[in-house]
Amino acid sequence: MTVRRVVTGHDDAGKAVFASDGLVEPTTVALIPGGAFHLLWGADQPPTFPDDGVPTPQPTYFPPVGGYRFGLFTVPPATASVPVELDIESALAEVEEKLPGLVGHMEADNPGMHTTDTIDFEVVLSGQVILELDNGAEKVLRPGDTVVQNGTRHRWTNRGSEPAVVALFITGAHRAGR
Repeated sequence: MTVRRVVTGHDDAGKAVFASDGLVEPTTVALIPGGAFHLLWGADQPPTFPDDGVPTPQPTYFPPVGGYRFGLFTVPPATASVPVELDIESALAEVEEKLPGLVGHMEADNPGMHTTDTIDFEVVLSGQVILELDNGAEKVLRPGDTVVQNGTRHRWTNRGSEPAVVALFITGAHRAGR
């Protein structure tokens, strides 16, 4: 999928300008064949204006409280399997390098299941994806369907034959007792 990102900002006089306009290449990892992550925008603190429209550092995939992330993720069909010859230790290191902190939220004994201290707002753009909660309850989501994920334990799967593309906005949240 080709993704174009147009960013606005402000010039020295405070007037609106187009700060950038370009394609964003997907981040892919061997551990998720057919999967892709388009990391489009984010910060680890609330924004202030005027700003120049230059991206801010995002040291981890999931944001802290006060931070946010905007992107797309592609869930490959279940038929896209991890190659048998894949060195899992190296593959996990690649995920950690390209998507810092993602692996730490995933459950090793329950592939794909994870919990984050975030509120995630998602909209399915194409394909069909299944959202499963920790009690086994599932919802099938199709283009135009939206989800407000409130820090719950969940996983995404795709039992269809085509990739599913989901847009998401994630914001860091406080979890009681932490």
